[in-house]
Amino acid sequence: MKLARCSHNEGEPFWAVVDIQQDEVTPIVGPFSEWAPAIAQGKGISALRFLGRPVPLSQVRLLPPIEPVNRVVVAGANYTKHLAEDFGLSAPAQPVAFLKAYGALIGARDPIRFPPLTDKLDHEVELVAVIGSSEIDLSDPLGCVLGYTVGNDVSARDLQLSGPPGIGMDLFAAKSQDKTTGLGPWIVTKDEFPAGSPALRLTLKVNGETRQDSSTSEMTWNVGELISFVHQRSSFACGDVLFTGSPAGVGMGTGVYLNPGDVVEATVEGIGTLRNVVGEKPSV
Repeated sequence: MKLARCSHNEGEPFWAVVDIQQDEVTPIVGPFSEWAPAIAQGKGISALRFLGRPVPLSQVRLLPPIEPVNRVVVAGANYTKHLAEDFGLSAPAQPVAFLKAYGALIGARDPIRFPPLTDKLDHEVELVAVIGSSEIDLSDPLGCVLGYTVGNDVSARDLQLSGPPGIGMDLFAAKSQDKTTGLGPWIVTKDEFPAGSPALRLTLKVNGETRQDSSTSEMTWNVGELISFVHQRSSFACGDVLFTGSPAGVGMGTGVYLNPGDVVEATVEGIGTLRNVVGEKPSV
């Protein structure tokens, strides 16, 4: 089942079930927190009630599938090849996680804003887990997962490395620039995948050229391990999302960054594609 957060004719956002074959979305009754836990528990579409008639998918704007009250958690340093080739680092002894501002998010077809403070705008395709329950069982961390979506953790690399000596990287400036990070196009519920942490192909193309091509099977820490690590430090709530890291091939390693007008397509197998165009960089 595909679940999207949408708007129609500039109206209020709503959640809906997506039917690609019929080119329609059917609005869901009630807030995310009311029905998501039941779906995470495996009750499927029977957990939902619907409102009104379906709306053509082609006529809605696909918003980031997360409510403004929820947190965006990003796990980094989770692909050994990415660390070695793009940063010249070895894998750390434990996961690394931080928060991204909600305002950084854009939908599946929205433009990527080019922040005026950076000259090195970079791409990072990622599998994103969506938390469907506030009840987290550390003996079964995947039990709280509603499903998965696609993320493009766009980063300002020059700002990332601008932190004062001895203080570390400036991840806030690098990762939370307004309207830069693609998320969507929808959530695919976990029952669409084999049990356990998904093994899915990740690709990212810029103007049709493949820049990243890997699999989530190469993650150092799987989705369940990342959920456990984060939750023990700062509790997840229903509706939070967790970016799970990006594979090798980013501009930090290749020296090829994003430019105005670039068409960026981030894809996760079995979920979908984000297609975002980089906007013009302000002159000041």
